[in-house]
Amino acid sequence: MSKARTLNEVIQLSIKQINAYFDVKPLFVLQDGNNNLSESCRIQKMIKLSKEDYEIANWVFTNNKEAGAFTENFNKVENTFYPLKTNIVSPGVLIIKHNKKLSCSKKDFWNTFTTLISNALEREFLREIAEKARFLDESDRLYKTLFNSLSHEFRIPVATIMGARESICSSTNTSGIQKSLMDEILTASLRLNRLVENLLNISRLENDRISPRLDWYDLNDIINEVLDALENELKEYELIVDINENMPLIKVDFGLLEQVIYNVILNSIQHSSTNTKINLSATHNNETLYLTISDQCKGFNTENTLNVFNKFFRDSGNVSGGLGLGLSIVKGFIEAHKGKVNAKNGESGGAIIEISIPSKIPIFNDKYDLSNE
Repeated sequence: MSKARTLNEVIQLSIKQINAYFDVKPLFVLQDGNNNLSESCRIQKMIKLSKEDYEIANWVFTNNKEAGAFTENFNKVENTFYPLKTNIVSPGVLIIKHNKKLSCSKKDFWNTFTTLISNALEREFLREIAEKARFLDESDRLYKTLFNSLSHEFRIPVATIMGARESICSSTNTSGIQKSLMDEILTASLRLNRLVENLLNISRLENDRISPRLDWYDLNDIINEVLDALENELKEYELIVDINENMPLIKVDFGLLEQVIYNVILNSIQHSSTNTKINLSATHNNETLYLTISDQCKGFNTENTLNVFNKFFRDSGNVSGGLGLGLSIVKGFIEAHKGKVNAKNGESGGAIIEISIPSKIPIFNDKYDLSNE
C-alpha cells in the first residue's frame, strides 16, 4: 500500500489483494470530499449501488459500525458493509459479499487488512486536501494580483482621459495644447485597448481557442505593422532591425506573430531607459525561423528567467506597471505555432528573448500552390 500514490492506485491494489487473500470482489464507496458518502463508486464507475445498499452504506459511514450479513445490523441483506476507520478522515465504506462467516483468525486478519487500506486511503485523501488547499491559495493570490493590477492599470488611463477631457471642456487652451491633450487621450485609450486585448488573449489561451491560420508571409510586412503600432512608444528609443537579406517567405499566422513581436518589443520599452537601443534580428536555416530581441535594460533576475512567461508574473524590481500577461501571451502564441521561446540575460547586460518557429522554405515550381503547402 505504501507504494500507491493516488486514490485510484490504492483502490486497484486493494481490490487485487482482497480478491487474492479472501476470494471475494470488494466494492469501495468513498466520501465526496465534504464528509458525505458518494451515491456511486468514485473509482469503480461502472458499478451502481441500489437504493437499499446506499442507505445501509450511508448508515455505516455515519455510525462507523459494521452492518449487513453476519453482523448485528441490517443482517437480512446479502452484502456485508465495513466502515473504513481512521483517525482523521473517514474514507468511506467497503462492501463485500462473503460466502460464509469469517473465522476468528480470519476476521482478525481481515480487520488488520482493512485498517491498512483505510490508512492508505486516508493518506491519499489528506494529500488531495493539501493539494486543493495549495491550489486555492495560489488561486487566491492570483486573484488578488490580478485585481490589484487591473485596478491600477485601468485607473491610470481612465484618469488621463477624464483629466484631459475636463481641461479641454473648461479652458480656452490654444490649439497646440488641445492637440497635446488629445494625444494624451489617444495614448490612454490605446493603453486601455491593449489591456483588454491581453485579457482576451489570455482567455483564448486558457480555453484552447487559439488555432493559427497559417499562410505564407513576408517577415518585413509583419515587422512593419509592429513598428507602425509602436511608433509613439519607440520615439525615445533606437530600434535596430536586422533581417537576413535572404529571408524566405515564412508560414505563420500573421496576427499572432505580429502580437508576439509587439509584446516583446513593448516589454523591452517598458523595462529600458530612454535613448537606449533595442535590437531585433531574424535568421532562417531552411527549416526554422529564428527571432532574437534584445535590449539594454538591467536584465532578468537570474532566478526569474524560468518564470517570466508565467501569467501575472512581474519581476520583483519591476516598476513599469502592467499585468504580467505580455510574455505569457508570447509563449502561448509561439507554442501554438509549435515553436519555442526562451529568456536569458546578455553577457554584457540586458534581456534577450529568443524565438524559434518551424517554417520550411517553400519550393516553387510551375504547379506550385502556396495554399497547399
